[in-house]
Amino acid sequence: MRIAVFTGSRPGPESHRQAVAALGTGLAQAGVGVVYGGGHVGLMGTVADAALAAGGEVVGVIPQHLVDDELAHPGLPRLEVVPSMHERKARMTELADAFVALPGAAGTLEELFEAWTWGMLGLHAKPVALLDVDGFWQPLLAQLGRMADDGYLERRRLDALGVVRDAGELLAFVDGYEHPPRKWADGGPPPRA
Repeated sequence: MRIAVFTGSRPGPESHRQAVAALGTGLAQAGVGVVYGGGHVGLMGTVADAALAAGGEVVGVIPQHLVDDELAHPGLPRLEVVPSMHERKARMTELADAFVALPGAAGTLEELFEAWTWGMLGLHAKPVALLDVDGFWQPLLAQLGRMADDGYLERRRLDALGVVRDAGELLAFVDGYEHPPRKWADGGPPPRA
């Protein structure tokens, strides 16, 4: 099994670095591979280094323009270089059995939402989770709750999004995951306004 990790290219606070390193170590010790964005910087580098140090499989997928900027991790046994950010996400989706978003910024959100949305649309049936370090994802979860309350997001979709604190909780979530039916499978799109 492999889990795709979405996270920041900045280091963030020490508590985040510790949690991310523990996740990488925990996944490696459980025999779970890590698929990630292929960089050596920020939390991306932290999770990769921790998994590698624990003897885990780490697969990096990075677009050529970031290799040109010298951001590729030089110590990866497997680094796939792709032409674009779009192809990076598609390849990570192919390689992974589940997804987890660690603390990060706009790129992390974009990857998270694409993976989660693709699941809603039936393009895959893979688990998606958030590693909630220091309550990092709580404001986002409040916004998603508002979207569900206002009828924009089905509650079952929000309930299917995992919120975990460590590798053990993540693996338990993945093991027990039941994917909701695809978005339009139960009656089609809503009527036009």
